[in-house]
Amino acid sequence: MPKLRNVLITAGVATGVWLTLRPRRVSLEDKVVVITGGSRGLGLVMARQLARQGARLALIARSREELDEARRQVEELGGKVLTIACNVGVREDIVAAIELILDHYGHIDVLINNAGVISVGPLEHMRVEDFRESLDVHFWGPLYTIWTVLPHMRDRGEGRIVNISSLGGKIAVPHLLPYCAGKHALAGLSEGLGHELRKDGILVTTVYPGLMRTGSPPNVDVKGQRDKEYAWFAIGDSLPLLAIDAERAARRILDACRRGQPRLIITPQARVLAILNEVAPGAFARVSGVVNRLLPEPAGPEGDVAEPGREHESSVTRSFLTVLGRRAGARNNEGETEAA
Repeated sequence: MPKLRNVLITAGVATGVWLTLRPRRVSLEDKVVVITGGSRGLGLVMARQLARQGARLALIARSREELDEARRQVEELGGKVLTIACNVGVREDIVAAIELILDHYGHIDVLINNAGVISVGPLEHMRVEDFRESLDVHFWGPLYTIWTVLPHMRDRGEGRIVNISSLGGKIAVPHLLPYCAGKHALAGLSEGLGHELRKDGILVTTVYPGLMRTGSPPNVDVKGQRDKEYAWFAIGDSLPLLAIDAERAARRILDACRRGQPRLIITPQARVLAILNEVAPGAFARVSGVVNRLLPEPAGPEGDVAEPGREHESSVTRSFLTVLGRRAGARNNEGETEAA
């Protein structure tokens, strides 16, 4: 009995500590939310959901044309939105963008670092510039936005930051090496910031999505045997057993933000792969090596040139295998037409 009593007391104390330290769930209604990469794909999906919840939005992306379409979609839902065209990898651009947002809204409650670029192809065709671009967008871009917003959030004693990494930020995926390197860098930055900023009332959520049906394949860069590289990526990004619907993923991300959840791994498949990589790294490496051998072989020198995926459509990438992805592209401003 004394042992049972001690166990119950310990459990009670632990529960009390957990309840005390658990972050307060907040509403995003009327909150000022900044989203980088907010003009299409997952960023646009989150913007639409936030507009329905009454948030005030600031969307940052490179393309003014895409931002105009995103603005139209958000305003149709009754949302308030400011759009800013800039390159997140250029610090001066980000500083000017954040200053503009602060002048317009007066404060920033939530920052979502979502901007991303993907280069698909074997290592033989990748160049230092591919890695540099990935780090510019996935690491330096988030660091610039966070560094610029931090003094403001610290002065207010609160804030929430969401960094969209990837399953590729936990495990290395063959033929996506620059992307994985950038996302690994972001994951380390984000989780470290989460530990250090909690004392300032700023909660950081690191998100590790698996494949999502955002409709993004036409906008990826492909190298090597470009038709084949694009085909495997487009199919994997669309199949329901491999990829999660972007609307579902966005809801989970925004819920994690409201709750101040430190880490979110989206899809059971992604969680299983992340665990296997930790508990059996040798076996996982051997399996990854087999996967790599199944992917397209390197091409000749012509494969060094990156081209947009949309230039390498085929009967396979226009088949029933990708119909869900193409429909997502039509909804999410990815430059695709509605699939039949």
